[in-house]
Amino acid sequence: MIVKTHKQIAVALLCLMTLCNCKNKNSKVEVVEEIVLTKGTFGYDKAFLQKNYKSTIVLESEDKKAKIVLSPELQGRVMTSTLNGDKGMSFGWLNYDLIASKEIKKQFNPVGGEERFWLGPEGGQFSIYFKPETTFDFPNWKVPSFIDTDAFKVVESNKTSALFQKDMNFINHSGTQFNLDVTRKITLLSKAQTKDALQLETDDFSAVAYESQNTVKNIGEAQWKEDSGQLSIWILCMLNPSPEVTVVAPIQQGNEEEFGLRVNDNYFGKVSADRLKTNESTVFFKADGKSRGKIGFSPKRATKYIGSYDAENKVLTILEIDAPKKSDKYVNSAWELQEDPFSGDVINSYNDGPLEDGSQMGPFYELESSSPALALQPGELYTHTQRMYHFKGEKDVIDAIAKKILQVSIDDIVAIF
Repeated sequence: MIVKTHKQIAVALLCLMTLCNCKNKNSKVEVVEEIVLTKGTFGYDKAFLQKNYKSTIVLESEDKKAKIVLSPELQGRVMTSTLNGDKGMSFGWLNYDLIASKEIKKQFNPVGGEERFWLGPEGGQFSIYFKPETTFDFPNWKVPSFIDTDAFKVVESNKTSALFQKDMNFINHSGTQFNLDVTRKITLLSKAQTKDALQLETDDFSAVAYESQNTVKNIGEAQWKEDSGQLSIWILCMLNPSPEVTVVAPIQQGNEEEFGLRVNDNYFGKVSADRLKTNESTVFFKADGKSRGKIGFSPKRATKYIGSYDAENKVLTILEIDAPKKSDKYVNSAWELQEDPFSGDVINSYNDGPLEDGSQMGPFYELESSSPALALQPGELYTHTQRMYHFKGEKDVIDAIAKKILQVSIDDIVAIF
């Protein structure tokens, strides 16, 4: 046996000492294989999060393969997940340095997390990220504490689900008062539930899947109206990239006069042609964490799915929401006074990359979904449900899932860039 590291030497010595300390020949010695957990594994991330957040919750399947980590201290967000136990790949992006530092930033605390709860709109006259009588410039932008640093109450939890709650009270950029009750229920889905939800013909795959039910209730005294501002539920998923991640969005087919642009890619300036490809039915977006850009899909173009394929790690990811209605209105988050504040997108994807000064938050990429703009009466509520699935398996099985859900083959995804 060749021993390469101090860690391996220590383990070998421990095993020898255990054998030498046996009292008699009939003593039974159980040698347990040590798993060295490194960054990138779920076990490493779980231990790191449990060290830094005392209220961390872990949900897991009966075979302990599918697992997710939740943080009540971070608004009940899903921090990360895996489909192969503690030694498996960790899917959620974490900002290790910021979390370990315990620093609280004034504008935004980008600690990461695979799925977090936010509210829209971000910009415009009805923004909740810019105070009244401020301009839409970065120094004035601030993520409200109730979706950034405030803890959510744990209402109940068990091995496969947890329910969180938070009251929120604030005014938007136009001075409109909002009072709401927010609940967020996270449920780990079994393989059987995953198969049924997506109507798959086989369960010959490894998967981790979970559902978040995000409910907002108007507990104020006035209806939320278009002329004074409406809110939307906004769910953002920060995922670890590789050089070979491609986001895939099936879209509604039709001409631009009736359906509008196939994809909105002008969030941070146009996305270059070598990173964004489209045809009549599909949009492909390179998500390697190396070039900052964002895309979005209107309710006339969006379907209930967006996904990604990581060709390096052979992981297929699917995000699912309820099918959007073409007539629904979505908040516009552009940082400007808007002619149409309700012309926003349903589904988005963001690819992180270096800023002009060379600094970078990630790398990570995001899959996002939003509810319609909410015109809630006092006492009325709305629930936005999102499901996240990660799959691994034989190529023909994963290919069949990609074709069924994303309407494109794995080979076509890999070849597009």
